[in-house]
Amino acid sequence: MQALGKALIVLGVIIILVGAGLLFAHKIPSIGRLPGDIYVKKGNFSFYFPLTTCIIISIVLSLIFWIFRK
Repeated sequence: MQALGKALIVLGVIIILVGAGLLFAHKIPSIGRLPGDIYVKKGNFSFYFPLTTCIIISIVLSLIFWIFRK
């Protein structure tokens, strides 16, 4: 039961951090507009895939989870 309580606290902290990140993401100037992000616009069609942004977010989250695991 104690392990479940700790897991819920960690999950709550992660949810708070993600929520705060979403609130302040627009203030970070280069997120979503990095070199390597794919953007195609032809006529009235546009396609955007933030490839580099996804890789950087994945690396940061992997480091955070690795730190919490230790």
